[in-house]
Amino acid sequence: MKVAHLPDTIAPAVAIWALGVTQIIGYGTLFYSFPVLAPAMSVELQLPQEWVFAALSAALFLGSLLAPVAGRWADRLGAARLMTAGSLAASLALAACALSPGRASFVGALVAMELASCFVLYGTAFATIVQIGAAGAQRSITHLTLIAGFASTLFWPLTSMLHAHLTWREVYLVFAATNLLVCLPIHAWLMGFARRRRSSLKDAPSGTVVQQRDAARPKGAFLIMLTGFAIEGFVLSAILLHMVPLLSALGFGTAGVMVSMLFGPSQVASRLVNMVFGGRLRQTHLAVIAASLLAGGLVVLTITSPAMPGVAVFVVLFGLGSGLASIVGGTLPLELFGHAGYGARVGWVTGARQFSSSFAPFAFAFMVAHWTTSGSLWVLATLGAAATATFVVIAFMHGQALREMPSVADPRTGLVSPRP
Repeated sequence: MKVAHLPDTIAPAVAIWALGVTQIIGYGTLFYSFPVLAPAMSVELQLPQEWVFAALSAALFLGSLLAPVAGRWADRLGAARLMTAGSLAASLALAACALSPGRASFVGALVAMELASCFVLYGTAFATIVQIGAAGAQRSITHLTLIAGFASTLFWPLTSMLHAHLTWREVYLVFAATNLLVCLPIHAWLMGFARRRRSSLKDAPSGTVVQQRDAARPKGAFLIMLTGFAIEGFVLSAILLHMVPLLSALGFGTAGVMVSMLFGPSQVASRLVNMVFGGRLRQTHLAVIAASLLAGGLVVLTITSPAMPGVAVFVVLFGLGSGLASIVGGTLPLELFGHAGYGARVGWVTGARQFSSSFAPFAFAFMVAHWTTSGSLWVLATLGAAATATFVVIAFMHGQALREMPSVADPRTGLVSPRP
């Protein structure tokens, strides 16, 4: 309760760390734990593993349809309030999955888990940061993704450790309690904190800044941005869920598994470097860099395979690109379109990414089965280049719009002065 009375200069930092904790738990319990527990689910439910993952894909697809709606609700009701309700929904969905008596109820609970994730993961968390109203929302989003980047590092071994002593159902019950007892109180505190921040900032001069943002908004950029994120999401999902079997198919075996462990540290490293040195970098440029790293990594893998140094370079580049891509998903809509309607826009970004991600693993597996592995990788590399091209177009459009603005605003006062 003492946290609620922290000074305004300290509380935003505490809010980011608190959100980071809930993001680690949210991603860990609702997403990263699933591959670890899937084999046991398959055996008990007497379903082939591919069908268990197909159920997850279907749940992700339905979640992608809800994400834009969740974004609009975040704008209308308040993102922190939505996250509070989402924590309760996530807890109930995990418990329902743990207690599901058969296949149909299991799939239904899995869908409920992915629907609940729309209210508690990155999209709504980014909107919460923006609605808190602290200065430097883009930097705060970078801090949040850095903290949340440890979700897989923590929850893969944690889930395995728990599963060594508990059934998959009991593990999910533990995770349901964690969402209820840890995440829900944090989100409830953030809900009250966001309300107080909005009240304290309501008299801040913002009209001229909003007018400046509207003037700098490149027309048609929103659909182009969604296209870029959808393509990028397809490439990321196709590789991430096939990383280990892909490297095995290319002849790397156990060594490929060891090299793939560079992916997680590379993700965190890219976020840390951006946090320290990327303060003056436009988010349109960061989006281009992220997509280029993904495409470049795939090109390196395709050209150098089966040389081990090439695989290492691929994993590092892909990890760097993935780490930056998660940041850009929250910061690019903010830079292009501003705070007004941010929740809805980031909801569409989440939906676009999740829509393509839901069927990417199956599509890539189909390509590998019917073509060559090398040919399938070239298709993904081409898609990565296409995503890069879309972000290059957005960067050009945004730069052109900024150059055509007749005035600029003082970031400290919001007052507009003629452009020199």
